[in-house]
Amino acid sequence: MIEFSLDEKIMILLYSPGTRSGLIAELKMMQSQLMISEKRLLRLSESVLQKLNKMNDAEFEDMDFFE
Repeated sequence: MIEFSLDEKIMILLYSPGTRSGLIAELKMMQSQLMISEKRLLRLSESVLQKLNKMNDAEFEDMDFFE
């Protein structure tokens, strides 16, 4: 099972519309609006996207991001 850090879980809770594919789309849209100076947010979102791409929809739905 893929593990998410606390910061990654918070990002997921903030941006997730409820589906893995929707979250991926939201994170990519957010990234396109980042300023050059927002490198930490870019790195965090890249980490979340990499993990999301390694899982399928069923695995995402089984995740409990409130732990």
